[in-house]
Amino acid sequence: MIPIDEIRAARERLAGRIVRTPLVRLELPEQPGAVYLKLENLQPIGSFKLRGALNAILQTESAELRAGVVTASAGNMGQGVAWAAREFGLPCSVVVPDHAPETKLAAIERLGGTVVKVPYDRWWRAISESAFPEAEGVFIHPVQDERVMAGNGTIGLEILDDLPDPDRVLVPFGGGGLSVGIASAVKAIRPETKVYAVEPETGAPLTAAFERGEPRPVEYQVSFVDGSGAPALLPAMWTRARDVLDGAFAVSLDETAAAVRLLAGRARVVAEGAGALALAAALRHRWDEQVVCIVSGGNIDAGKLAQILAGETP
Repeated sequence: MIPIDEIRAARERLAGRIVRTPLVRLELPEQPGAVYLKLENLQPIGSFKLRGALNAILQTESAELRAGVVTASAGNMGQGVAWAAREFGLPCSVVVPDHAPETKLAAIERLGGTVVKVPYDRWWRAISESAFPEAEGVFIHPVQDERVMAGNGTIGLEILDDLPDPDRVLVPFGGGGLSVGIASAVKAIRPETKVYAVEPETGAPLTAAFERGEPRPVEYQVSFVDGSGAPALLPAMWTRARDVLDGAFAVSLDETAAAVRLLAGRARVVAEGAGALALAAALRHRWDEQVVCIVSGGNIDAGKLAQILAGETP
């Protein structure tokens, strides 16, 4: 677990720099329990990633930052690091996979970041090795940096401030930094609350690892859920996830698209694919509990959103 003192310190550090996002109840008369949405899509960059990026950069020595900052991202962490770099007048390079959505790439460039597009395998290697020597600057890992996870954990503190007794918290899983951070905060304060990760079926290595008791590579397919899903787990994150999460669920692309539609139609919330994963799991399982769904981001290409609202699955 990320120590609760580190998460509380991150909250103080981030105060006034990020949005304290609302926790709202989603009206679902057909559901036996109560479903709440933690709307991280309302952050200035449209996703939770600003919390971890800022917390990491604020704790990096100024001498290390002189050459700038580098991260590897499908888009949202890139925006978080670029936003923070702009605030502090730092150069920023973001390594992205070749399937990253144009909406996210354009946002990185608007924030002053330099986009470095590479094949998926090279991008994944940068994440696995915590390095990208081709770009100058200190590497801010998007997932397994403890400072990033502590920043993410501030979401858990806010949830319990607003809803002291949730039964279950569902968190989208990309690499594990969000779920481990939130679970660390929630379990430290209310250990009886269950915290689960949610992945797309097109790349669900954590779900498979919980089923088998150990991590192994899985079949991976690129999809519109670009912020989640992977061919494998980062070894360090499996150890953390296994110890702090209660399990994981995998949902289909059709279920995820349906959750995007429901969020737009009933809550007037725009969610990207990964941002709708938690609700997709809640809609499938229909728990008679107080369930919190993390809407992790809303950065979706307009064309894909239009397809989904028209009843299609991209």
